[in-house]
This record gives sequence, C-alpha cells and structure tokens, in this order.
Amino acid sequence: MAIEYRISLNDLHEFSYRIELDREYDPEGASVAPKWTRLEHQQCSNCPLSREAYSHCPAAVDLHRVIEDFQGLPAFKKVQVWVRTPEREYTKQVGLEEGLRALLGVIMATSACPVLGKLKPMAQQHLPFASNQEFILRAVSLYLARQYFNFREGRHADWELKGLVRLFQQLQLVNQAFWQRIHDTCEGDSNLKAFLTFFSMASSMTYSLETQLQKVRPLVMSAGEGFD
Repeated sequence: MAIEYRISLNDLHEFSYRIELDREYDPEGASVAPKWTRLEHQQCSNCPLSREAYSHCPAAVDLHRVIEDFQGLPAFKKVQVWVRTPEREYTKQVGLEEGLRALLGVIMATSACPVLGKLKPMAQQHLPFASNQEFILRAVSLYLARQYFNFREGRHADWELKGLVRLFQQLQLVNQAFWQRIHDTCEGDSNLKAFLTFFSMASSMTYSLETQLQKVRPLVMSAGEGFD
C-alpha cells in the first residue's frame, strides 16, 4: 500500500514521490545518504536506536531526497499538489510550506523510527492539508479507539488521554531535533517552515490538550443526544 505525491512548481518543474506505508530501515540507502542523516548528527535526545545497529537515522534517510529537492525555495511559493491514497485523490494549490508539511509528515510517520512509528495509524488514514482542528480530532479519535480495544481485551484503558500527552511530548523532542538537522543543511526557508508548522501542531497537543479539545467540542457535540 502506498501514497503518491506530485508537487508542481510550474509546467516544467514537477517532483513525484511514492511512499510505501510498510517499509523497513534501508542500510543500502543509508550508505549513500548525506552526512546530516547519520544517527549521531543532531540525534534526538529520546532516540532508542543504537549507533551499532543503525548508522543513520531511518527517518532522515527517508526524508533527504525531499529536503534536497526543495532546498533554497521560498516557503510562500505557490505550488500545485496532487495526492493519491489507496482510497481517493486530492489536489490543491497551496504555499510550498503547506504542501511540504503534508509530505514530510507522512514520510516521517511511516519511517522505521520507533518514536515516529506511533503515528503510523494516522498515516494509514492520511489526510493531506489537515487543519489543526482535524489533526487534533483524528489523533484523539484514533487514540480513544485503541483504548476501547484495550478495555475490551482486558488491558488498561487510558480514558484520560495521559498516554497521548506523553506520546506528543516524545514527538516534540523528535521534531526539535529534526528542525536542527534541517537547519544545518537548508539554505532557504521552505523546509524549515514546514517543520515549524508540524512542530507547532505537536506542541499544541503537549501543552494545551484540554484547550484544543474544547475547540473541537462544538463539532463533536453538535449531534446533541443523537449518539446516546
């Protein structure tokens, strides 16, 4: 199963990517990846991988082509983005920053990084160009669905979402380290801004989950007593 992205700068310049949702660490790809993808370069403070087993950061190896393709381009540049998931197609004219945020997000969530891999259920139901409200609603919904199955199968169920906050605290550390990785190699600002917006969405789940939940409450409760 794969997700395809096509980003068109104009009629002559187009970049295409195919992201396989089930993939493993690629030692051969790592061996030819740039130096900034090595595991020890700006390694995440919460990285569980050992340098003996992984010479390079799995997510950075997966990302480097995209980073290099758009290095030096301004974040505000308008591009046409086409996305095909197994279920449907999307197309939208957006700023490069927004298009890259969607692409980088799905690549990171499906990488062999054990921390980012916690987002794989969201990637399997990929929604490009998601708003902050959609991001929160999807993350909370998937987490609560997992807790329901934990409850049904006799395991502890975290209905207070404490584990979700801890997850996004870990993701925030990864985002910070990746921002520094990209900062070290980028000449322009498009990749940096794409990571900053992705970082801000994760931060909102860490510091103000209750505030974010109150923002989506009207939508969730709009059916009144209909679901009781």
